[in-house]
Amino acid sequence: MTKRKTNRLHPRYLPSWLALGLLRALSILPLRLVYVLGTGLGNLLHLLIRGRRKIAYRNLELCFPNLSGEEIAALTKEHFRETTRAALLTGFIWWASEARLRKHVTIRHPERLKSILDKGQGVILLAPHFVALELGGVFLSLDYKGVSVYQYNRNPVFDKAMLRARQRFGATLVERKNDFRQLIRAIRSGKICYYLPDQDPGPKHAVFAPFFKIPTATWPVLGKLARVSRAAVLPCATYLRKGGACFEIVLGEPLDAFPSGDDVKDARAMNAAIERCVNELPAQYFWVHKRFKTRPPGSPTLYL
Repeated sequence: MTKRKTNRLHPRYLPSWLALGLLRALSILPLRLVYVLGTGLGNLLHLLIRGRRKIAYRNLELCFPNLSGEEIAALTKEHFRETTRAALLTGFIWWASEARLRKHVTIRHPERLKSILDKGQGVILLAPHFVALELGGVFLSLDYKGVSVYQYNRNPVFDKAMLRARQRFGATLVERKNDFRQLIRAIRSGKICYYLPDQDPGPKHAVFAPFFKIPTATWPVLGKLARVSRAAVLPCATYLRKGGACFEIVLGEPLDAFPSGDDVKDARAMNAAIERCVNELPAQYFWVHKRFKTRPPGSPTLYL
């Protein structure tokens, strides 16, 4: 994709440079301190951003109908805290040294990934939208040749910083609007693909599959990508652990009999895998966007 050249030093980008400088400053602080700062700021944002608070509450209410209103409210507030903690820790993810990353990040079940790669098969890591997902691809690229899909950020200051951070240990990034043949060749050659598919694709591209028993507009791409690249698919969730001292990347079992060749069946399997990841730490899934905005034909809206 051709991107228009822009002057990142233009005065209109001064707020972006200041924000980047703040993240850089936070990156040198102890993780526990940044975690505490994120908790306080998250409490404030929970009070101030009423629209997003309502969306998060509604999503949680739909997905966890057995919880009381008070429990949903508490989970919503904790979600704002977790989101803000992870946002303030972006600087750590983007600038920490390899030694510091290894000190504060662990992988649960790395043998699941190694056993597949040892067979010479490609791997797609199904990475749901958790608040700490930025860390997963960066950390895994320390030990594995990786490739990932990214979306161009219209803010050139953040776009440049993001690309540099994600690629600093050797990962390859493919813009989502570009030809996917490069991505497929990379997976077939043995690179792991860090792939984020759990967004609302809109009515034109969606298939509907249950997510927490709700018919949910789902991208049908994962199964097709796994088929043409002949890759195994492993769920990969990245969590910020309580207290902020460390992150944990959890690799799930490979999806069984996947892909099936049926878009809806594959979407069901993908959403079920994401549900299992969400149930481990519900407050850390990205609830502040309208996950159920696109509805099956004739169905009423779930948001007021």
